[in-house]
Amino acid sequence: MFRASYTATTKFKYIAQTIAKLTDEAPFYATLDALEVRILSPDKTTLTIVKIPSIAFEEYEVDEEKFFVVSSDELNKIVKRGTRNDILIFELDEEKNQLKIIFRNKKTGIERSFVVETKPRTMEKIPEPQLELGVTARFVADDYKHIIRDLKIIGEEAIFQYKDGKLYIMSHTQQKEYRGEFSEGNPLTYLSATVDQARAKYSVGLLETTLKPVQASKFVTISFDTDKPIKIEFEVAEGGYIIYWIVPRVE
Repeated sequence: MFRASYTATTKFKYIAQTIAKLTDEAPFYATLDALEVRILSPDKTTLTIVKIPSIAFEEYEVDEEKFFVVSSDELNKIVKRGTRNDILIFELDEEKNQLKIIFRNKKTGIERSFVVETKPRTMEKIPEPQLELGVTARFVADDYKHIIRDLKIIGEEAIFQYKDGKLYIMSHTQQKEYRGEFSEGNPLTYLSATVDQARAKYSVGLLETTLKPVQASKFVTISFDTDKPIKIEFEVAEGGYIIYWIVPRVE
């Protein structure tokens, strides 16, 4: 059995929107420690991990690891019906192949319930990369959003570079150029490096796909290293997070 109740209903809306933007089918893994979704893009350039630890839920019950897949579009449409006054509840019925989604009003106790069919799929949990990345920087989420949108105006490729204790993000074409210089406190809330220099290139289009969770997060942490994937982590309500791993462009 699997049952969980989550009080940050409005934040889960952004999670559901993120999932729906990435895939038609949402694969959920309910373990003793967390509820997760892992999605690898068809071209294998981006791995997205949504993880909400069990302690973030008001109630979390699972007797053993469960795997179920639902339509991400149906999930998104239903979750949109929740309000800030609702507690979001998930109940998995394995016999009926259904996921029940319940909204319980915190003030009145009135419940609204929806049922989504689970799809018969084989469990293939994609492992998260285990890489040592030499540079880590923490942005205010809105600052990160503006940087990515600035890059989009210029070109298709973004260069991330660390040197002399600063982070540089750049893009250029024949007639246009963007260059951002960032240091701890201006405007980064944190900057750390275990290497003297690092440089990598990434697709601006892929970076743009990471903007959906900005509305649900105050901060974004990025980690990268020379010619290695970039890790982009959004902190969401109640201890959850959304992570994107994006492959580099290597010449």
